[in-house]
Parts: sequence; structure tokens; C-alpha cells
Amino acid sequence: MLSKAERTRQFILEKAAPLFNEKGVSGVSIDDVLAATKLTKGCLYGHFESKEDLSTHVVDLLLVKAREQLLIAIGQGKTAKAKIFAYLDFYKDPLNTQVRGGCPIFNIAVESDDLYPEIKEKIAELLRNGQEEFAAIVKHGVDQGEFSNKIDPALIAFKFVAAIEGAVVMCRVMNTTKPMQALIKSLKSEIDSFVL
Repeated sequence: MLSKAERTRQFILEKAAPLFNEKGVSGVSIDDVLAATKLTKGCLYGHFESKEDLSTHVVDLLLVKAREQLLIAIGQGKTAKAKIFAYLDFYKDPLNTQVRGGCPIFNIAVESDDLYPEIKEKIAELLRNGQEEFAAIVKHGVDQGEFSNKIDPALIAFKFVAAIEGAVVMCRVMNTTKPMQALIKSLKSEIDSFVL
């Protein structure tokens, strides 16, 4: 069970996360967080040393949540193909994402590229790990005789992650899910072409 201080800290992070995801690290002020939490500045700084400290913890929370939700979805699949399809279906509605404001991975990556090297590295690590896990699913499918050995696990992992993340951004900017639906159908067909 969490202590009162731990619950307050978690409350601050939960209230701040959508703000940071929508406005970015640079766009969120301490006053925004105070308005969302209805806490005093003293209380906030009793839990976080600075805005940078708060930002780092909010980013950690956003990335952990995004990863956990995706892993739950993928975990529903019993075969490599089903896991890949679950990954694709997780992103089928880019206008209504798990966290208000869009995909936190992409949102944070764009802003952190030049401004926040520590946060940029967190995103890079998440993307590397995600691609490695995706490639491992594909390789397992090859090893189990589910997929042809003509599929390149690392290449297909990069291609699918890049395509989905890019499509999330484009669909949100254009305010439509149609391109994502077409992309997912195309990527599923590509996977089907390797099924034995």
C-alpha cells in the first residue's frame, strides 16, 4: 500500500501526464500542473525538485503506460501472427489514443530530439527494445514454422514500427483514421504473405 506522500506524488504525475503529452515538456508550466492538481507550489516542490525532475518522471510514467498497454494487447495473441496483428490493431484508432493527446512515444520523441537529451535517450531505448521484441516475435514465428525464413525479423520490425508511428502522426494531423485502416490492412497482408 502506498503512503500518503507516494499517493500524492502519483496523483501529481497522473494529472500532469496528459498535459505533457498534449503540450510537450516546453509547453507545460508549473502553473498548468498546479491548476490541474489544485495543489500548492510548496506541495508540488515537496515531491519534485524542479520542473525538469517532474518532466522526467512524467515521461517515465507516459512511456511505462504506453508500453504496458501495448504488451497487454500483444499478450492476447497465441501465435506470432496473432501477436503482430494485435500490435497493429492496438493503433487502429489514432484519434482516440490511450493517453489524451496522441501517442506519447512520438510526441515526446519529436520535442526531445534537440532539447532534452536525457529524455531523448529514454525514447530511443524504448524504440530499440520495442523493435527487438517485435523482431523476436517474428523470429519465433520462423523458428516454429509459422513464417517463411524469407522474412527478415529486424527489417520487418523497423518497417512496421516506423509505419505505424508515422501513420499515427499523419492521421492525427489530418483528423482521420482512414489511412491507418488502409495501412493496417496492407501490413497484415504483408505478414500473411510469409505465413506457411
